[in-house]
Amino acid sequence: MGVTPPSGTNPHRTVRCPVVDPWDGASLDALRSPWTGAARLLLSENLTGRPPLWGTEVRVGWHAGELLVLFLCQDPEPWATLTERDGPLWEEEVVEVFVDPFGDGDCYFEFEVNPLNTVLDLFVRRVRTGLRKDFAWDCDGLRTAAGRLTYGWVAGLAIPFRSFGNWEPTATGWRLNFCRIERPRNRPRELSAWSPTFAKTFHVPERFGLAELA
Repeated sequence: MGVTPPSGTNPHRTVRCPVVDPWDGASLDALRSPWTGAARLLLSENLTGRPPLWGTEVRVGWHAGELLVLFLCQDPEPWATLTERDGPLWEEEVVEVFVDPFGDGDCYFEFEVNPLNTVLDLFVRRVRTGLRKDFAWDCDGLRTAAGRLTYGWVAGLAIPFRSFGNWEPTATGWRLNFCRIERPRNRPRELSAWSPTFAKTFHVPERFGLAELA
């Protein structure tokens, strides 16, 4: 599915992920290590590329074979009800990480975490009829945490590189996207992304941003 960004829009965003200290799998304090040493990104409204109504900052780095990601979400009323792994988290409030380690758009991995720290992980492959989503795939070694902030909620992920199969972590040309679905009560949902897809979906791998490890 080809998507043409608005005139004057940078076709691809890029991030260089620095080496950071290890994450204990629990700390969500953005003012402490490892998050203070991570790259800092802001999400944009997905359809227009403009600032969203509810802002999201993402911290990203890596350590010892893991991609480390922290979402800091402005939200006056964070909510979620789903507690079963691999449930339809996208129907409520959630943050999402997309990783295309080979950068070809033919297949990629998706990780979702909601405010209750419920997880959805899946493998997505492009086929002639569209996208085939494998919900049976589980990311071995995935670690997550979630919590509340005075201004919203926060989620952290540690995604092991070994889950991507035969892939060299120092490779260039791989792609990432960081996304969020905000569902205010009695108001339309808001989609935001680091690299906007300019569509009503995040599943546009050719619009993922470019990434490399520092």
